Amino acid sequence: MDALVSVAARALREGDPLGALQRVALREDAPALALRGIAMAQLGELAQAAALLKRAARAYGSGDALARARCDVARAEVALAARDLEGIDLALDEALRVFARHGDVENARYTRLLRARHALLVGRIAEAEGALSTLEREDAPAMPSTLAWLLAFEVAVRRGTPRTARDALERARTAARRARIPALVAEVEQTARALALPAARVISRGEARPVVLDEVEALLESEHLVVDACRRVLRAGPRVVTLSTRPILFSLLRVLAEAWPKDAAREEFVRQVFGARRMNASHRARLRVELGRLRDQVREVAAIQATPRGFVLEPRRAVEVRVLAPPIEGAGGAVLALLADGEHWSTSALALALGTSQRTVQRALTALEATGQVRVLGRGRARRWGAPPLSGFTTTLLLPAFPLPG
Repeated sequence: MDALVSVAARALREGDPLGALQRVALREDAPALALRGIAMAQLGELAQAAALLKRAARAYGSGDALARARCDVARAEVALAARDLEGIDLALDEALRVFARHGDVENARYTRLLRARHALLVGRIAEAEGALSTLEREDAPAMPSTLAWLLAFEVAVRRGTPRTARDALERARTAARRARIPALVAEVEQTARALALPAARVISRGEARPVVLDEVEALLESEHLVVDACRRVLRAGPRVVTLSTRPILFSLLRVLAEAWPKDAAREEFVRQVFGARRMNASHRARLRVELGRLRDQVREVAAIQATPRGFVLEPRRAVEVRVLAPPIEGAGGAVLALLADGEHWSTSALALALGTSQRTVQRALTALEATGQVRVLGRGRARRWGAPPLSGFTTTLLLPAFPLPG
């Protein structure tokens, strides 16, 4: 590696893409093309970055597998930034095998970080945790250590554990200061604001109020009967009844919980759960059957009693009933949460991240576009969707822990 390439590489590590370009902007050899591509990516010019990295990989040829793998990882990172999510995991796995053969520890570490980031973007939180657990964050260089702790922070936020999130954030802040990269320090401080924003809504006795992440954790650890609409579970102290695969039963439970301590009218079940304007004999029969199934699921923590008007939820213990709900309901809220990161997403990437069909995502986007909440760029296969950042709440908790209904 010649002197100019070495200086350009050092500038990139220090967060100075313009300084790197000054050294290699006019060169067409493989190392210079790769550095130019990384610099353009840091400047936000993702299309040019992808093209330059592709040219660099070709210039290295089949004889330099290690250099090509490094280019492939850089291209995968650009694809993540551009929200082109399909096939990234395969490319990163192949690059990891190459790095393992050649003993390239630094690039292997960074590739695992990208794998964790990809897993988070597509909603595979456990996989992201597994990837992070293989990293030695304490002894790593400052920049990858910062990125690793930021990912750990995001995992903790998605898990609803603010104490773990604060610890990860403080470690990220320390590593960022050690890196002495202003953009990295600014990213950490921007991320820290999520802890002060409302993360969800709590509905009790007919009233809803926003709550921050600390309050969410306190509620989930309390003895109250909590109907968690963020994850479709019923919590009663240490007992958890999972209804994530039974959406009808969970919808019935939520109607009961929101009406508590009063009863919920039969007409309300039919309207909210079955989507019908008027109740008929078929709806009555179906309601009895589904409520019977719900009774079987929740019998250890609550009873469901019939009343002249409808049905009422009765906790087994003398506790309150709370509903934990996301700030924005439905598929539109989840789509907005993803688009709020400021990047432009394709319909296929949104569907992959939300675990649903492109048709479902397209319906949500059409509704959001009609109200001016999202905008579309490009046409055909280059079509992308974007939205202004959402303010006032933590968007990551809007993302569902289950597939959206098709």
